[in-house]
Amino acid sequence: MEPEEVFAHRVRLLGGLRTFGAGYTELTTEFAQSLGLRSTDANAIVEIMYAEDLGVPLTPARLAERIGLTSGATAQLLNRLEDAGHVTRTREQADRRKVTLRTSPEIVKPAVAFFATLGEHLDELVRRHDAADLDLVAAFLDELTGTMAAAIEQSRVRPS
Repeated sequence: MEPEEVFAHRVRLLGGLRTFGAGYTELTTEFAQSLGLRSTDANAIVEIMYAEDLGVPLTPARLAERIGLTSGATAQLLNRLEDAGHVTRTREQADRRKVTLRTSPEIVKPAVAFFATLGEHLDELVRRHDAADLDLVAAFLDELTGTMAAAIEQSRVRPS
């Protein structure tokens, strides 16, 4: 592919990803408002639920990375969510020092109801495409995630 074509594809892909990211942010803001929560708190709940769905529950440190907060700010956020009954901290692993974050059934029910519309729209979108095409998109997104992680690591500012 010629450099001009690569550039044009990069611009189109990044534009689409930015637009999707903005839409996702707007949706999580609506989710937060529907529950009377701060946006950051709702975002944390979504991240914890998603990790649970994948079978790899988050630790507070990993949550902090995912939502871009310091460990202190994440601890305050988790205290708020725990006090509200939305999240629990458990020690499930052999290393009892490691804390695992879990969502409560009380928050899962309204979250599932809120995101059901998105799920329905995504299901309809998926139905319109061939499985091989969807596998290609998923593989591309996996590679894109690795590319982003590499770029983030390379761009990290390190003390001299």
